[in-house]
Amino acid sequence: MSMAVFMTQDPTNSFQWMVFLAQKYSRLFLQGMWITLYVAVIGTLGGFLLGFLIGIVEDMKISADDSPVKKVLIRVLKIICKVYVELFRGTPMIVQAMIIFYGISQTGVQISPDIAGILVTLLNTGAYMTETVRAGINSIDAGQKEGALSLGMSPLNAMFMVILPQAFKNIIPEMANTFLTNLKMTSVLNVIGVSELFMMAKTAGGTYYKYFESYLVIALIYLVLCFIFNRIFKLIEKKMSVRKNYALAIEYMTND
Repeated sequence: MSMAVFMTQDPTNSFQWMVFLAQKYSRLFLQGMWITLYVAVIGTLGGFLLGFLIGIVEDMKISADDSPVKKVLIRVLKIICKVYVELFRGTPMIVQAMIIFYGISQTGVQISPDIAGILVTLLNTGAYMTETVRAGINSIDAGQKEGALSLGMSPLNAMFMVILPQAFKNIIPEMANTFLTNLKMTSVLNVIGVSELFMMAKTAGGTYYKYFESYLVIALIYLVLCFIFNRIFKLIEKKMSVRKNYALAIEYMTND
């Protein structure tokens, strides 16, 4: 029986209802998928950048030679970063979404749900990435920084040109996990009106009161998206991994 003939019949079981809803509301599901990807990608990239900046600030050391102004500035920045990290790591994302969206609205500034969703994702990701970046920086041998400083590099140049490129490779797996988590956590943003996959599934399922089948459709979409991006990140991680040819090194030593 062809699909066209199959779909002319009334659905009688969950699988048929899934196929029916997926076909009838395909445009709705695709729109929700696009919004989900848009919010997750932009919010995660912004969060990575914010996490890197805060991670660098938290790793900054105060030396005795620093001016009083610099010492005070670094301490104030560290306190602000610490409060921010504790605040966003210690509260649920769904609560953050409600507070940010409705809190900004109370100031008289109109913000769209999508922009609010991106902002929430960005701030949430930045808080979690901060600890990851700091751990990645600390995983680099201290001799790397000392060597860069001995060559005349400033501490800032040593951080960006020597330490961070190496730390970046170490934190790629955690970055991938954070993105995949954000991809799924966008579903909580429906509480502020973001038209992501979960809201679209609720809309499609409500027409025929087939919520179970509608949620199964988006579960498959989430599964496919996570599978694809997981493979992409594994490929990136593999490409950036350093090859160590110990046999070749031993051969050279033997020849010498």
